[in-house]
Amino acid sequence: MSHTLDADAVRAWCALALDALGRAREEIDAINVYPVADGDTGTNLYLTVESAARAVDDVFHGHATTDPASPPAFPDAVRAMAHGALIGARGNSGTILAQLLRGMAEVLTGDPGTAPGTDDAERLRRALRRAVEAAYEGVARPVEGTVLTVAAAAADGAATAPGGAAAVARAAYEAARTALAATPGQLEVLGRAGVVDAGGLGLVEVLGALTRALAGERAGQPSQDAAAPETPATRAWRTESCPADLAGGAEPSYEVIYLLEADDTAVARLRTRLDALGESLVVVGGDGLWNVHVHVDDAGAAVEAGVEAGRPYRIRITHFGAAQEERTRTRERAQRAVVAVVPGEGLAGLCTEAGATVVATRPGQQPAGEELVEAIRRAHAREVVLLPNDAELRQTAAAAAEQARAEGVRVALIPTRSPVQGIAALAVHEPGRRFDEDVVAMTAAAGATRYAELAVAERQSWTMAGVCQAGDVLGLIDGDVAVIGAELAATAETVLDRMLAAGGEMVTLVLGADVPDTVADRLERHVRGGHLAVDTVVYRGGQQSAPLIVGVE
Repeated sequence: MSHTLDADAVRAWCALALDALGRAREEIDAINVYPVADGDTGTNLYLTVESAARAVDDVFHGHATTDPASPPAFPDAVRAMAHGALIGARGNSGTILAQLLRGMAEVLTGDPGTAPGTDDAERLRRALRRAVEAAYEGVARPVEGTVLTVAAAAADGAATAPGGAAAVARAAYEAARTALAATPGQLEVLGRAGVVDAGGLGLVEVLGALTRALAGERAGQPSQDAAAPETPATRAWRTESCPADLAGGAEPSYEVIYLLEADDTAVARLRTRLDALGESLVVVGGDGLWNVHVHVDDAGAAVEAGVEAGRPYRIRITHFGAAQEERTRTRERAQRAVVAVVPGEGLAGLCTEAGATVVATRPGQQPAGEELVEAIRRAHAREVVLLPNDAELRQTAAAAAEQARAEGVRVALIPTRSPVQGIAALAVHEPGRRFDEDVVAMTAAAGATRYAELAVAERQSWTMAGVCQAGDVLGLIDGDVAVIGAELAATAETVLDRMLAAGGEMVTLVLGADVPDTVADRLERHVRGGHLAVDTVVYRGGQQSAPLIVGVE
């Protein structure tokens, strides 16, 4: 049964697209020969859509706190999808996909050009057409035989399709598939390699997911749609790994990507300057926020151009030679490794010294699932113990573990909910033990560690401990607010007393970035004075997320 074009359909589209790209990622990476044969198009598209899906989920979760009986408004979901893709866009194809979604959002959210009362099918036709226009506007030197060609064909197919939105989406998908099959004849490098365009294949997966979402399918359900994207094994195009020299000619040395806050006038000048500096220039976005992608020999000049235009941030510079060497380098797998998610440079250093492969979190942002999968790959071991160290990361970590298992790695997920539980697990880690025994010991150590966190309230709100005001210090024990205080050290003392009332042998204090050592000294004295035979260890964690993290074993 077809589904209307609403917020639930947007969420389903994102989830289905993420699932499809997750399954096709390696295949898309393998046929990536243009514009640079760097074998990461599938991964970049996956990360872009993952960012979009997370943004949509955040809208649903935020709406559920105020009106759990209804879904969020359709425009809110569409804007979140486009914004999430923009800020999370990776690589050339990911950046173009973000612009395609932004172009669709301009129409679907009711911006000028869409008449009131326009039905879902017509809105989708116009959205796909605007998406193509926006994508061509964002690419400095469009090349046919790429994802742009596939997108244009999808819009053409939708333009003449009869029926409702589901039928329009199906027509766009079928037209995109036909166009994709023709790309080797349009772009010489694809013809020499005997493959279709990697970015185009990714877009076909995304459009297939839209078709399935509007047919009423949801992520995790077996597809009932005869036109659903086929499995990689049944495709007619080759997907063997391609030689890195197929792109031909000298290529720039670096890929530079950054987000940029700047006005339209400054961005117009930036386009001109970057176009002269390098190749594969894509600048997408609007309303003061842009995603800039370019291949250059002088990475510093590309970043300086961004500084002159506005405020660049989340700057990523990749050396193509180094990236290729890392992907092709072969070495003997270790037997076992630990992957730990941690906030702060201090904790990252501590866990690295203990032998763990670290995923460092950014303030206010959780790592994406693909980041965890990449960390597992980077650990290069047959057996991996994964420590998420955050209760909210459990589902993401579980999905990453499942994907790594599908790649042949034996992964055990220990559901640690705090960095101090991860530290306790690492302390008893013994690579020489049998895998199951090591996991049991690490799980027991983590489970025997109670955890607390000191945070500062941002607004007035109700808590388990009563009403707090903005600026109050909150003491959260095992995830729940247990203490409300006015000063960090005094509140921490109360938290410690409550935790140690049930007994304990070791207190771990992890200091945040701006917490002075005098706080740790005071808390150590408090523990010595009131709780005999309890040892205290202090780490300078450097985390921005919480002034103080406490563990009691």
